[in-house]
Amino acid sequence: MKRIVILGGGESGVGTAILAKKENFDVFLSDIGLIKDNYKKLLEDNGIDYEEGQHTEELILNADEVMKSPGIPKKAALIQKLESKGISIISEIEFASRYTEAKIIAITGSNGKTTTTSLLFHILKQAGLNVGLGGNIGKSFAKSVAEDNFDFYVLEISSFQLDDIKTFKPYIAILLNITPDHLDQYEYQFDLYAKSKFRITENQDEKDYFIYNLDDPKTMDMIGDITIHAHRKPFTMMDASNEAYANDELFRINDSEGDFTMIVNDLGLIGKHNVSNSLAAAVAAKIINISNKSLKESLSDFKSVEHRLEPVLTIRGIDFINDSKATNVNATYFALESMKKPVIWIVGGKDKGNDYNEVLPFVKQKVKAIVCLGADNSKLIDFFSPYIDTIIDTNSIENCVSKSYQLAEKGDVILLSPACASFDLFKSYEDRGAQFKEAVKKL
Repeated sequence: MKRIVILGGGESGVGTAILAKKENFDVFLSDIGLIKDNYKKLLEDNGIDYEEGQHTEELILNADEVMKSPGIPKKAALIQKLESKGISIISEIEFASRYTEAKIIAITGSNGKTTTTSLLFHILKQAGLNVGLGGNIGKSFAKSVAEDNFDFYVLEISSFQLDDIKTFKPYIAILLNITPDHLDQYEYQFDLYAKSKFRITENQDEKDYFIYNLDDPKTMDMIGDITIHAHRKPFTMMDASNEAYANDELFRINDSEGDFTMIVNDLGLIGKHNVSNSLAAAVAAKIINISNKSLKESLSDFKSVEHRLEPVLTIRGIDFINDSKATNVNATYFALESMKKPVIWIVGGKDKGNDYNEVLPFVKQKVKAIVCLGADNSKLIDFFSPYIDTIIDTNSIENCVSKSYQLAEKGDVILLSPACASFDLFKSYEDRGAQFKEAVKKL
């Protein structure tokens, strides 16, 4: 019996354990932290051996294969030991994909993954397909493979999950964009991070499809060096001769199946970046032969994802927007780009080596005050103080929201778009967004 050891007792780890048990592996799960009660119950109900609060090396280094949760860094000492022993280390998506015949649509990119994944799932579900949602979003992909019987999966995939694939082969792979993120995990080399994103297509063959963004500089800079066997399906907002194209008014796909067009203002999602995301999703939908009528309806009635440019409340003519999911500078760039009113910008958190020059033009043009929210805001204050007169330093959500509200006037937007990870003051970006919404409701 093959022994699989699972490192990490969260959604992906426990899901993998359940599938591995079903497939008759000798399963052991180890988490250096504490495992949540609901996950412990699942492990116990399924008769899976586990430990928490430690990693017992003699129970781990005897594995035939190890599934590593995406949150565990490659440079962790235990991972180095496993590698030196030549033990295969894989991700949940690699393991789960071995046990399903379903067609997989995998979506990666530095920004827009969750929105595009949710949108594409909505399109396929509305069209009546038997489809599951997973990866970085919703239920564990592995747990779903163990328990459900879907014909299609729409998966949100991070670079950390792609780092640990061997044979993972999506029918449709979508690469939305590549901008600097998580560079602390890639030796601060942008090219290494970009290459991990391109791994989404490495096992595809000529029966598969690779959808990518002609407008993304890093993608286009590297695509010539990458071997791609799949059908290439680019999308763009710059070249009207391309078969998948949108501008500020028109949205269209011309392919062998005919013409699909709609008015950009009829799209359910706002902002230029979301037109691009909608285009990527529509290209995938056409490959799967979703009808024009159904596709148009789904693109029109889709509502934005929680914590991503999510309207919270309007109080005294001041709009509050929760974009807590903007955990890097490029995501905040898109948020600021889509703002039409003067902005009180809430920014800050755990900095991942951010370069704020990218957002500076929008900050100068649209931001009237900055409210920093973080344990240490000195880098932000130093960077923006030459350009913005009012910068306030806060380290609690209540103080941050009340200060923002005091600064705002009727017709302004208070935008939480932190450009940073949340782990200095919050459990997650969801926790940060939820606390923001709660604090706004108490005003």
